[in-house]
Amino acid sequence: AYIIWDPVHMYNAVTNDWKDFEHQITFDVRQPKTHKFTMERLRKYIAEHPYVNVIRYTTFFHQFTLVFDKLKREKYVDWYGYSASVSPYILEQFEKEVGYKFRPEYIIDQGYYNNQYRVPSKEFKDFMAFQRREVAKLAKEMVDITHELGKEAMMFLGDHWIGTEPYMPEFASIGLDAVVGSVGNGSTLRLISDIPGVKYTEGRFLPYFFPDTFHKGGDPVKEAKENWVTARRAILRKPVDRIGYGGYLKLALEFPEFIDYVESVCNEFRELYENARGTTAYCIKTVAVLNSWGKARSWGCHMVHHALYQKQNYSYAGIIEALSGAPFDVRFISFDDIKADPSVLNDVDVLVNVGDGDTAHTGGAVWEDPAVSATIRGFIRQGGGFIGVGEPSGHQYQGRYLQLAAALGVEKETGLTLNYDKYNWEEHPDHFILADTTKPVDFGEGKKSIYALENTEILVQREKEVQMAVNEYGAGRSVYISGLPYSFENSRILYRSILWASHSEDELHKWFSSNYNVEVHAYVKNGKYCVVNNTYEPQHTTVYTGDGASFDLDMDANEIRWYEI
Repeated sequence: AYIIWDPVHMYNAVTNDWKDFEHQITFDVRQPKTHKFTMERLRKYIAEHPYVNVIRYTTFFHQFTLVFDKLKREKYVDWYGYSASVSPYILEQFEKEVGYKFRPEYIIDQGYYNNQYRVPSKEFKDFMAFQRREVAKLAKEMVDITHELGKEAMMFLGDHWIGTEPYMPEFASIGLDAVVGSVGNGSTLRLISDIPGVKYTEGRFLPYFFPDTFHKGGDPVKEAKENWVTARRAILRKPVDRIGYGGYLKLALEFPEFIDYVESVCNEFRELYENARGTTAYCIKTVAVLNSWGKARSWGCHMVHHALYQKQNYSYAGIIEALSGAPFDVRFISFDDIKADPSVLNDVDVLVNVGDGDTAHTGGAVWEDPAVSATIRGFIRQGGGFIGVGEPSGHQYQGRYLQLAAALGVEKETGLTLNYDKYNWEEHPDHFILADTTKPVDFGEGKKSIYALENTEILVQREKEVQMAVNEYGAGRSVYISGLPYSFENSRILYRSILWASHSEDELHKWFSSNYNVEVHAYVKNGKYCVVNNTYEPQHTTVYTGDGASFDLDMDANEIRWYEI
């Protein structure tokens, strides 16, 4: 089987209602003849376009998995999917290198196509590593030609990016000057801005200049405002170096109010960048997100391109979005990292595990490995913080479903222990974590059948199902939350949970806003800090600076104010 119509070309054709055109096909640069043709074509292109000084590669070779049905609808989308990156030629190379025969099941994976929610097998991880090495080698060849001919090389983090995961060591070997990517929210902004080893990064903001937004009666300004204010939280933590938009420019020209708004965004970005550049924003704690993918899929292992929403995955998306604009040093570590070197947890304050049981996000059968589970239990017992959301460590094994039940202080009733009575249902709503809440906590869909063990402190339970609880475990602390969709109020709950889990309640009033709709970001090295209103309404707040001093402030909608420290 092979692809007879490039999926990106297909998407563009369907979206723009193109008529009378030739279907483009993908070509496999890994094949010797195509490889030779591509390198010659690159040299020819550069020679014929002397005025071009940056070559922007729209990623490199392999399309993420995107399948349409016979009604022209998207059927299956996996932005991290490797299933479209195979060919007989590639698989023969793989077999020679790893020393065992490739089996379709390594990709098909019981029909799940090894999507980002599946715990990856050893063979699939071998295949991914092989693809990264081979793609990096070919991409480096193209970048070397680009540099040899006096041009900069930039990669668009987009459609054909399989094998170029930018947080893996192979990526650094390519030698790219820059990366640009589409920004759908704070998580996608950080996915771009945190990329190491390039000279600069660029965010392409929404809306895309396509007819689905830029049409008679459309409101591109509304979408642009939402996109900018959402991404701005993350920019204030780790800015991209440039911003831009993309699509058909002639469509944007028909909306002069949109052009005016973009001008105001650019001016605000310039001021922000000038104040924040060259330093790291103040981080109050180090937080590590633990899953099966770790660094390879930093910021994004829950998402589809443009941060499209997936209903049952709201908690992982919510936690990552909250962290993207929060004052924490955020890391992504895998269970493999912990197994290889337990000291990876030494300078972590709080470990976070989010998602449904038996998925790549929570780990599945890895919890049966005593080396892994003992290391994580030990981290908590010796004073570390742990926050679990949804079904953290969920995997039925040795009489438990939540493998960290003893640390979390909660367990899930899976129907196997119905004849065990549960007595702990008393709520303690006056807890430090809930001090800023103004209404009942929104847990989204939450989780059914969670109950508390003895001595656990329940913060919220509804109809005898625990929604939030805290527990002391040795010298450490754990927080359980049944679900946490993204909102400003829930971001504050997560912020307070991290401080409580790390025994740091006394550090609350440090670069802090009493109003959770307003945030404070400090750039100590640059002698600057800012206060930003994340909403479309005026806000009042009390601002606390780094030494605990405070002042009251009234802010306009979306306003950002800069101060000298």
